Amino acid sequence: MSESSMIAVPPEPVSPKPVFPKPVSPNRSGQLVVFTGPSGVGKGTLLRSLLPHPQLHLSVSATTRSPRSGEVEGQDYYFVSRSVFQDWVAGAQLLEWAEYAGNYYGTPRQPVVEQLEQGKTVILEIELEGARQVRQTFPDALQVFVLPPSVAILEQRLRGRSQDSPESILKRLARAEVEIAAAKEFDVQIVNDSLDQAIVALKTVLLNPNPPNDPANNPEDQQQDDRDSQTDPQTDPDPL
Repeated sequence: MSESSMIAVPPEPVSPKPVFPKPVSPNRSGQLVVFTGPSGVGKGTLLRSLLPHPQLHLSVSATTRSPRSGEVEGQDYYFVSRSVFQDWVAGAQLLEWAEYAGNYYGTPRQPVVEQLEQGKTVILEIELEGARQVRQTFPDALQVFVLPPSVAILEQRLRGRSQDSPESILKRLARAEVEIAAAKEFDVQIVNDSLDQAIVALKTVLLNPNPPNDPANNPEDQQQDDRDSQTDPQTDPDPL
């Protein structure tokens, strides 16, 4: 997806009054899932393979960057100005937020809480800094990290999608090395080498009723079983 001047930024909304975050009900039956990994690893492709699903809800983030071609307001992101975003931070209306590549990204708190109280599995596709923030406020959240087979393959994917300048790719790769080094902080690590195998692993994690530490819910074992059953695995044809 390339930046497009044809997409107009929606009018700036009225700055909201600061509000205190709604407390999370201790009786909620939903599961919060933090889903992250370096840019270009294929997170979007993996999530699209499981959505829509009646049990899963993908949280929509807010950002201060301009929309890319094809992105829809309120579906891909809430596109807002830096001043509005800063008002939301000051009003404690974001579950987490971070600055990445010169822009702010964050998760509106209220929609997440509402979906959890309805018993949904709510997925936050966020950056490493935001994942660490959520770990502090939601220690029972399931944290999933998607890894590339190698940094070299990640670089090939970033260059192959023709979305970024060479300078931007170098910045993303430098950031990826920092993120990959933090992968062991997460409950589950999925290597996106074969798209089909990674989808099976993610589906097992998100939809299997076993708790994350249950040996019966080990996506690495599932990935190895799939490798043993295939002699010609395919790589991700559409990494995002």
